[in-house]
Amino acid sequence: MKNIEQHIKNSNSTYSRWWLNQLRKLKPETPRYTSLVAKIEKELQHLELRRQLIAIAKISYPDELPVSAAVVAIKELINSHQVLIVSGETGSGKTTQLPKILLECGYANNGLIGHTQPRRIAARSLAARISEELGEKNSEAALVGYKMRFNDRTSAATAIKLMTDGILLQEIQTDRLLLQYSALIIDEVHERSLNIDFILGYVRELLPRRPDLKVIITSATSENDKLSKFFNNAPILNVSGKTYPVDIIYQPRGEEDDDADLNGAIYSSIGAALEVESGNGLVFLPGEHEIKTCLAFLRKTELKNYEILPLYSRQNNEEQAKIFTNNGRIKIILATNIAETSLTIPGIKFVIDSGVARVKRYSLRNRVEQLQIENISQASSRQRAGRAGRVSHGLCVRLFSEAEFKRRREFSEQK
Repeated sequence: MKNIEQHIKNSNSTYSRWWLNQLRKLKPETPRYTSLVAKIEKELQHLELRRQLIAIAKISYPDELPVSAAVVAIKELINSHQVLIVSGETGSGKTTQLPKILLECGYANNGLIGHTQPRRIAARSLAARISEELGEKNSEAALVGYKMRFNDRTSAATAIKLMTDGILLQEIQTDRLLLQYSALIIDEVHERSLNIDFILGYVRELLPRRPDLKVIITSATSENDKLSKFFNNAPILNVSGKTYPVDIIYQPRGEEDDDADLNGAIYSSIGAALEVESGNGLVFLPGEHEIKTCLAFLRKTELKNYEILPLYSRQNNEEQAKIFTNNGRIKIILATNIAETSLTIPGIKFVIDSGVARVKRYSLRNRVEQLQIENISQASSRQRAGRAGRVSHGLCVRLFSEAEFKRRREFSEQK
């Protein structure tokens, strides 16, 4: 018992200290006592393995990312406040660099750094990117892992854990104090899903009970003052994104509102865009059905000579990974709004924006959630256009009129 207490004191692990308190309430040699001792010893072994890997990790920050210039300021704010709100445009590097900053500050020495994402593909791709930046080569003993429904790629060595927000909600049911985490990054909160809203509310109530827990919240919107007030006037750090000018062209479709009309408009817009901007293209469509229909249509045209790829949430890992490979061919990627903010597709020079998306809405009449096609907000349109300005001057073709754009709501409604 004394050895365990000393190890826990040295480890400074909240998780282990909590289980030690439970252990003190039990009589020695009982089955429960024995299992708790084994649990604590296992956690201490995991912490020691992480520390060994952290000691050899290559932590650096790319000069080309705007967030790299703010690393010192971020460290100071994290160390002096329990909650920090980082406001940054797409391309600022906040999503990939924040977990590395927490790692360098030593928060993984006492527990996990949790990092939530609204979408599975973002969790997977970000885990791979951060692991690569840390110079990791052994996937079996990697500091960076991810977890989502039916797919757990974490291990005893995991220090940075990418996960969907749904996974964190599940874990709350069995770990009410989130004791396994020393720090949490709640990413993309501007998407305002029910999951994200519930997590924000729960974390706010949890903070007084976990004064050692650090929380970083990231958002790409300009309404972060409300978020700051919600977390007792938490500091806001603004990080500008590195973007290039994007020319906007409005090319409204005709009166017909069917797949054939949409596919025809996309086909002609891609052809015109390729004459102006030679490079990868990103086409935003409302859902999987529309993507598959458009894919079949485009592969029957002269555009079949390009690499036309679909991107939607139900794809498997191998299919989604194709969009990140570089085989020298120009890619035309047909995607849902998962490509809007959650992940960065390399080399995009032009964007075709259909102006619509499928969103979940609760039907009071039918008492079920339904996917409905709706016009996206002005903020979402700007996010989509910004995807073309990440590497150089870009082009965005909107398949609706400028007058319609101005009539649309400014921000996306809560979903």
